[in-house]
Amino acid sequence: LKPGDYVVHINFGIGVFRGLVKKEIAGVQREFLALDYANPDKLFVPADQLDRIQKYLNPGDSEPKLNRLTGGEWQRTLGKAKEEARAFARDLVKVYAKRKEVTRRAYGPDTPFQQEMEGTFPWVETPGQMQAIRDTKMDMQQPHPMDRLICGDVGFGKTEIAIRAAFKAVQDGRQVAVLCPTTILSEQHHRNFTERLGSFGTKVGIVNRFVTGAEKKAQLQAVNSGETEVLVGTSSLLGQGVDFKDLGLVIIDEEQKFGVKQKEMLKGLRTEVDVLTMSATPIPRTLSMALMDIRQMSLINDPPPGRLPVRTFVRQYANEVVRDAILREMARGGQVFYVYNRVDSIGHIAERIRSLVPSARIGVGHGQMTDKELEPIMVGFVKGEIDVLLSTTIVENGIDISNANTLIVENADRLGLSQLYQLRGRVGRSDRQAYAYFLYSRGFESAIQVSDAQDRAHSTGKAKAKGTMTENAMARLAALKEFSDLGAGYSLAFRDLQIR
Repeated sequence: LKPGDYVVHINFGIGVFRGLVKKEIAGVQREFLALDYANPDKLFVPADQLDRIQKYLNPGDSEPKLNRLTGGEWQRTLGKAKEEARAFARDLVKVYAKRKEVTRRAYGPDTPFQQEMEGTFPWVETPGQMQAIRDTKMDMQQPHPMDRLICGDVGFGKTEIAIRAAFKAVQDGRQVAVLCPTTILSEQHHRNFTERLGSFGTKVGIVNRFVTGAEKKAQLQAVNSGETEVLVGTSSLLGQGVDFKDLGLVIIDEEQKFGVKQKEMLKGLRTEVDVLTMSATPIPRTLSMALMDIRQMSLINDPPPGRLPVRTFVRQYANEVVRDAILREMARGGQVFYVYNRVDSIGHIAERIRSLVPSARIGVGHGQMTDKELEPIMVGFVKGEIDVLLSTTIVENGIDISNANTLIVENADRLGLSQLYQLRGRVGRSDRQAYAYFLYSRGFESAIQVSDAQDRAHSTGKAKAKGTMTENAMARLAALKEFSDLGAGYSLAFRDLQIR
């Protein structure tokens, strides 16, 4: 604890620690912690009551509001938090008690057709994959609805588990909904499910913003009649007008990306149908529920054969770092993801990159572009016609380009740990060494300790910091560098839970 740190007093709330002072009370010199509060109020806490104070950990980047010592403000805040915690607990008890009461027809054992489909998987399953597949099938063969979380790194084979579970449901005469947080990810899942299941007579449909009104109407009619057995889509699948004939399984990819309203709808589904959730870095609430055994969890820790860890660099922004990273990737015939998450100034960043690397072919993409504007950019990158894809975080999910093996994230301190980890997963999806550069434009130069000489060789920036980075932003970037091994998603999610 150092002067200037925010602290929380158990009785008075958030204040600022100003240091230790000595005061004479009844003729005895005593040591006190001096705290500043709003208005401005001061509080002197005896050093022997240090247990009443803890350091304030802010999960966001904004400065906290100081409490007043009078008026009961802190007690009202505490009361509200306690009531929210009680409501959360009541909700959990209700949902999961109801799940134990609800029974449904258990799925049967695997059919020869199931085994034949699984035999077409072109890779050797990892031990973690096989265990997750066994866990999922065992859940499905129980008389109670499944609610399982599959936690595994990006590219570790979670989708194959979902595909096998979906086919098992279809074999049992039930329909499957595959929920994705982004349009791009839904397109990828539609391709993957169609490639794996289409040749076995399973009809896979899709509903997202790329689908026209007439096509969507036809898709929904096919779902209602039971003709379409697997429907992939975004949160629109939760809306009105989507009426499954016999929905048995809901597969949710990256549940943390959905909004509050969608999550409330998903919560209701959990008492009625089987739910299989996939995530590389589950949000703290989901992870804590799994750790408390409220939700079942399978961990996939084994990387596919030949996969190399992404070499991760955390550095203050410098033009030299950006130029060298792009030129190095282009020199080996590769491509670059460049993430800048502000639409209003992304055009200026494109011009800056062009001035740094005139030979680079640059494409710009963001969520405010129309489908007609965005699609040719993405297709061009997939085809190798674009060297650098400059985009917002829309590339976080659903873009798999084995030739893109350098990632640059500008203003990385402004993104969440899960986002940064998902972005890093865009590269390193082949046997080629991949690199990720997380650049911050403000903060202490000593905030992130970089010890290996290779980091220094890849990064020569001398730019001065502007302002200060929050302690949690520093902690997130430090964690990202610390957990750069393959299979680190669970460890990062656990660190995120600790930070919060």
